Amino acid sequence: MKQLIVPPPGTSVRLSSFDTRYSDGLTKDDATEQRRKLRVRLGELQDLLYADRRFGVLVVLQGMDTSGKDSTVNSVFEQVGPLGCAVTNFGVPSAEEASHDFLWRYHHHAPERGKFAIFNRSHYEAVIVERVKEIVPESVWRPRFEQINRFERMLGAERIVVMKFFLHISRDEQRDRLQERIDNPRKHWKFRRGDLDDRELWDQYHAAYEDIINFCNTDHAPWHIVPADRKWHRDVVILRSLVERLESLDLQFPACRDDIEGLVVS
Repeated sequence: MKQLIVPPPGTSVRLSSFDTRYSDGLTKDDATEQRRKLRVRLGELQDLLYADRRFGVLVVLQGMDTSGKDSTVNSVFEQVGPLGCAVTNFGVPSAEEASHDFLWRYHHHAPERGKFAIFNRSHYEAVIVERVKEIVPESVWRPRFEQINRFERMLGAERIVVMKFFLHISRDEQRDRLQERIDNPRKHWKFRRGDLDDRELWDQYHAAYEDIINFCNTDHAPWHIVPADRKWHRDVVILRSLVERLESLDLQFPACRDDIEGLVVS
């Protein structure tokens, strides 16, 4: 049975009903070829986006620890040039950021028209981490769902396309990936002891993620639930989603310039 990647707005989502190893019948060999073609196509569409300058694209990546946010950026955007693309990693807010409203630091990094902005973690941390770790009370984090919806609606009205991807891994897969970071000296730099503390809060994090998908899955900013145990299938799902959305924009190169027609460079 085909698994729904983009639940319709208003759908009540339970993450436990989504298979993290789902691959839609795709084999790893088939995925390798599809990824190659889709990466090239995404690079072509980035050139068009930059030349057209009518739209910007915000890509939001969220997921549990080890879900593959960094590797997604490296793999999916392999053929995307740095001129029209910026990646922002959001960690613990600085003193200046914490003194502003919770959306301030995110809006500052939203894309301009013609460019991609990739958020590795995002404004959703304010209703995930701050909720699970009890940094703020429910009376603070719960109203943020609607504030986020308004923020994303405003971006859409300004022709910023918002594409949100939840990288969905199983608890067993997370255990294996964490153990690899411990066992492989080349990956020790990726491991922090706090990851084990967060792992103990697995159910609380999943409840928070279900809420952001249920409350903030809209027509103008849809959530994609990406089966992410198999990295090669994860990449194909995200690449295909981005390519299809960009192609729907009917991006165009600017008209030929009469003032340079016939010029010869000596």
